[in-house]
Amino acid sequence: MLMKHSLLQTIDSPADLKRLSRAELGQLANEVRQFMLHSVSQTGGHLGSNLGTVELTVALHYVFNAPHDRLVWDVGHQTYPHKILTGRRERMGTLRQLGGISGFPSRTESEYDTFGTAHSSTSISAALGMAVAARMKGEDRKTVAIIGDGAMSAGMAYEALNNAGVSNVDMLVILNDNDMSISPPVGALNRYLARLMSGKFYAAARDTAKSVLRNAPPLFELARRFEEHAKGMVVPGTIFEELGFNYVGPIDGHDLDSLIPTLENLRELKGPQFLHVVTRKGYGYKLAEADPVGYHAASGKFDPEVGFQKPMQPPKISFTQVFGQWLCDMAEADERLIGITPAMREGSGMVEFEKRFPRRYYDVGIAEQHAVTFAAGLACEGLKPVVAIYSTFLQRGYDQLIHDVAIQNLPVVFALDRAGIVGADGPTHAGAYDIAYLRCIPNMSLLTPADENECRQALYTAFLQDRPVAVRYPRGSGAGVPIQAEMVAWPFGRGETRRRGSRIAILAFGTVLYPALTAAEALDATVANMRFAKPLDDALVLELARTHEAIVTLEEGCVQGGAGSAVLEVLARAGLLKPVLNLGLPDVFIDHGDPAKLQARCGLDAPGIERAIVERFGPRQPVLRSVVNH
Repeated sequence: MLMKHSLLQTIDSPADLKRLSRAELGQLANEVRQFMLHSVSQTGGHLGSNLGTVELTVALHYVFNAPHDRLVWDVGHQTYPHKILTGRRERMGTLRQLGGISGFPSRTESEYDTFGTAHSSTSISAALGMAVAARMKGEDRKTVAIIGDGAMSAGMAYEALNNAGVSNVDMLVILNDNDMSISPPVGALNRYLARLMSGKFYAAARDTAKSVLRNAPPLFELARRFEEHAKGMVVPGTIFEELGFNYVGPIDGHDLDSLIPTLENLRELKGPQFLHVVTRKGYGYKLAEADPVGYHAASGKFDPEVGFQKPMQPPKISFTQVFGQWLCDMAEADERLIGITPAMREGSGMVEFEKRFPRRYYDVGIAEQHAVTFAAGLACEGLKPVVAIYSTFLQRGYDQLIHDVAIQNLPVVFALDRAGIVGADGPTHAGAYDIAYLRCIPNMSLLTPADENECRQALYTAFLQDRPVAVRYPRGSGAGVPIQAEMVAWPFGRGETRRRGSRIAILAFGTVLYPALTAAEALDATVANMRFAKPLDDALVLELARTHEAIVTLEEGCVQGGAGSAVLEVLARAGLLKPVLNLGLPDVFIDHGDPAKLQARCGLDAPGIERAIVERFGPRQPVLRSVVNH
């Protein structure tokens, strides 16, 4: 919502922003915040973190010359103000919708999005690559990485800092700190000191002094320690200095009068620079400031005057909630259970578990590799770790999964949330590959429950095993099947036949069972609920292949290397030639949008399944009846 004579209406690119006076930038920031709040209230999307980066974004585009200068955002949860100021204001109404703009930076969407992202902690590595490339090509450009304090819990960020600190390239890393448990001095004195330490005179004096004093080691060490103590009066530590950066801050990330001159000074300095800014999630919107976790993201429309409201009727229970309840019940029954999450407590459904079993709950931060090996260490000592992790994020711990868990055959349960299509978050968050990347690992097993009750029983079955097991389940709710309180283990590696038909046998893996059953009614096809992608129920596969004309495999995962490929391998080993149709996610990255529409586009809804089968094998054959003459 824009005022009739708003400044924001005149901003279609950062060049327009640069024409404003310093006095007008504060008004622009307020207008961006109000526009964004009303826009997200209509589309849903990440809210709190974006409200917190408005002034920082305005200052960056005012000081730097994007896209010539490279601004590299981490994760992307905080880039809505960036999108609004770089020519996408009018398209914000399509945010995260099919055919609309992405909720994250995307190189295909805008030249101002220099690096596509949505997984955490990549910005410093990418920015360093760009800075090195600029130096090699002799191009005079600035490179800035903007990273949040949560992303700094990942080892990759420190690997990049360690490399950048000795590279001697001109780059700036900005730490957007909105959650650290410190009380930084961000008043007038600190503003003055930050500006002083980021200035050319201070930098030149420091470098000259170091050059002279290196010839007198005792004096050099004394000067170094004095500088550390002097900075220690206004900064939380010297780790970034030890990594080779010139550290400046912390400064108030909502104070343009502090941000702009500091950024202007840092822009002129040579070598690796580090600026620590302190912001507040939800800044400028009292409801979000009071509940930054609850207002991290809006799932749909809401009234900004009222805030997020609980639905009048409770929604169907989600798979995430099924996992959370099972985790608590299983922990009550077995004190060996340890719950682990890489910074996804709410998203993975572990809030209640943390409350009830705080000593058995571990949030390791955005550190998926560590989470996997940490679980392996626990398993070595006879405990039963359960790692709650999104399918797409387990990809980051793949080496640890193989090397530290599978080779040692350790009993770790991986609860893979967000398997398959995820909807608005798009290709970076889609769980398209877990069947393919897990079933090729020796000792690993993978369960694919079809509904909410099966999810509970699959998790229980997995927990009972003395080997690594993963259970994959999608985002949101399923068929709405009543959940059985009693936990009953499945026969391991066995599927079941859910419908008997003729001619065609559909082998369904996971929640696609239900559209398969609908399609089967029209085709009079047999439907098997396979339950396990590994170990596969070879006997069931061969029995159905021998009693049907053709086999159809169905999964909400990539076709290449997926469960359908496993079925083909079984048939090949048996020397059984049979027409097979593999249905799953196509060999493209699935865009953002409404999950139901995306499933239909991929042909994984009931009409799409029926259509694909008819196109391949022809329509249902009519039953011939004998004619009786009277």
